[in-house]
Parts: sequence; structure tokens; C-alpha cells
Amino acid sequence: MTDTTMIDLEPQCRIVARLAASVPDALLTGPTPCPEYAVRDLLGHVTGLAVAFRDAGRKDLGPTTDTAPGTAALALPAGWREELPRVLAELAEAWRDPEAWTGMTRAGGVNLPGEIAGRVAVNELVIHGWDLARATGQEYAPDQAALRSSYAFLRATAEEEGGGGGIFGPVVPVPDDAPLLDRAVGLSGRDPGRRPGGTG
Repeated sequence: MTDTTMIDLEPQCRIVARLAASVPDALLTGPTPCPEYAVRDLLGHVTGLAVAFRDAGRKDLGPTTDTAPGTAALALPAGWREELPRVLAELAEAWRDPEAWTGMTRAGGVNLPGEIAGRVAVNELVIHGWDLARATGQEYAPDQAALRSSYAFLRATAEEEGGGGGIFGPVVPVPDDAPLLDRAVGLSGRDPGRRPGGTG
């Protein structure tokens, strides 16, 4: 995972923003593919990670980049419908700067190379976009460049863990000829066949 090729995060950020904008208030307490998250928690998590990785891209290190993911507050801001698209746009803008992809930065309290942090951000957007779409019954077609990056990142991570482990949980086996999104979702520890109303 040492590819330094820049990825344009804007298309995927726009997709996630559109998904979030279509979530009705009535579904905010519903389940998601992340068993510990309701929809509102997932939206809070995406808002927080957008801020953290925005600041990581800017090399603006501090409280937002120092907090470990497991301890980050999931509280959904009161003005999230305005805040989330704004911070997603700022995230995309931060990673449009070639300097974001070079040197070292920090996210989730972990120091890591800029090119790796950028790919982690892309992966978070792709997989949590799927989570949000599945939780709220929306169609989901991620940006293809982001999806290819996410799949490569997740596959490399699974291989480092001996093939059975992933970032989010044990790999779910998916046929080699399945769509790329399904294979990425399986590598993330999710069942690509999951439908709204269930977990997995």
C-alpha cells in the first residue's frame, strides 16, 4: 500500500452527501450493517471522520486527528444536514492538494504516511456509503476510482492478516466473479447480501 497516486475524493464525497440528504428523520434510529450503530450513530461517525481526515489532509494536527475511532463521540450534530455536506466538501478539497499525499500525518491518533491516510479516507467513504445505503434502502453506486482503491486497500489488509481478517471484522467469503463492490464489502467483514432491516 505504497501507491502515491492521488485520488479525487470529491465524487465519492458527493455520493455520500446525497445518500445522507435522503435519510428521513424516521429512519435515524434504525439499524445499520454496523451492529453497534443506529443510522444516526453512523451519520455522526461519518461526520467525525470527515473532519478528522480533512484535518489530516491539511496536516492540521490536533484534537480532531488525535482521537482514536473507538473513543470518538458518535453524537449527531443538531445541524448535521448542513454540516455533513460541508465537511465532506472540505475533505475532498483538502485531499486535492498534492501535499496531502506526501510526508507524514495523523488520523485516529495514529501517525501514518499521507498516501496511506488518503486511502483510508477513501475506504471509509466507500464502505460507510454502502452501510448508509443498505440501512436506508437506497441504491448505491460508488465512484469507481474510489471503489477500486477501497478494494485494493482492503485486499492488502486482509492478506497482511493471513486472509481471514479485515479492518472492520472477519472477511465474509464472496465469489471471485462477484461485482467489485460485493467483493470489497466482503473484505470489510460485511455480507453484501444484507438488506435493509438486518445487520451483518
